[in-house]
Amino acid sequence: MKSFNGSITTKLPGVGTSIFAVMSKLAIDNKAINLSQGFPDFPVSPDLINLIAKYMRKGYNQYAPMPGLPILRERIAEKIRKSHDKEYNPETEITVTAGATQALYTAISAFVKDEDEVIIFEPAYDSYSPAIKLNNGIVKYAQLKLPDYHIDWQEVSRMISNRTRMIIINSPHNPTGTTLKKKDLDELYRLTKNTDIIILSDEVYEHLIFDNKKHYSISAYHGLADRSIVVASFGKTFHATGWKMGYAVGPESLMKEFRKAHQFIVFAVNTPIQYAIADYLEDENNYIHLGEFYQKKRDYFLDLVKNSKFKPIASHGTYFQVLDYSAISDKKEMEFAEYLIKEHQVASVPVSAFYHKKEDHQMLRFCFAKTEETLEKAAELLCKI
Repeated sequence: MKSFNGSITTKLPGVGTSIFAVMSKLAIDNKAINLSQGFPDFPVSPDLINLIAKYMRKGYNQYAPMPGLPILRERIAEKIRKSHDKEYNPETEITVTAGATQALYTAISAFVKDEDEVIIFEPAYDSYSPAIKLNNGIVKYAQLKLPDYHIDWQEVSRMISNRTRMIIINSPHNPTGTTLKKKDLDELYRLTKNTDIIILSDEVYEHLIFDNKKHYSISAYHGLADRSIVVASFGKTFHATGWKMGYAVGPESLMKEFRKAHQFIVFAVNTPIQYAIADYLEDENNYIHLGEFYQKKRDYFLDLVKNSKFKPIASHGTYFQVLDYSAISDKKEMEFAEYLIKEHQVASVPVSAFYHKKEDHQMLRFCFAKTEETLEKAAELLCKI
């Protein structure tokens, strides 16, 4: 059979394999401890797994309704009401998705048209920009400012034009672990209140907040919620990233358009897992203590590496810790990350991978959603460098 010899014009020039896949493969090839890709190496709750098995055995194995099971959407509405004192109509304002990345792509596809501009903040999660480009949008890159990765709202103000369709925010922030403050949402409201700009708020780490910080959800901000799609993740919340389960919430006018795209991207989401999560959400103790759980892991990891030459950058959320290695090497981030894997058997992610121009500040991101044994082994190797 002949191979295809026609010409192909790529829609994503300059885009290769995701940095997470690249670093994880390097970790496997070099038998390194994988602190690069953001997934836990400890078990999912046996109770949750048993619930899934129960619903599979009961025969709930066919298509769920396109927006998600009604009972799960009701539980999501209850959870948001308790967490953020915000009412969403489960019938018209909540959609269950195949993970947060699908929700993000769907939201961008639903609203971004040719030549629409979308502002994102770098370092940025790597799915935002490709999704915008695949929908013929124009990416405008705002820079989070060092050393604490804060937003310069004057810069954002200068970037807004009559073609600005969307602003994407992410808090708690991947990769840096920083969180937005109330004054950030005040500025966002001020800049968008008399416009048609849609806010896409990536809040997949909403329950992973440390140091008595508060998660300021767009859902809870009157005046922003009515122009926003908020995306969340059950995979992150319940240590089950491989299930690819998330959801999106927003006002009916936006959700109606979101669902038009959603039905043709994925249509429906895993039925038995939806039933299981609906049951699991009945007990809020299954998610309200996650901040304490992960703060202990962060603190344990930081204590283990305190005598190393790495310098930690404050992480107030997510399960990522950025370490500055400038006291160790002058190598570029990707080069040093590869050296770390091949010579010291610890895998991380270069923060430069989250910039479109690969800006280099000698920072690496480490995932601490691991068992104490894994963290101890990794820290021992890092302290020898």
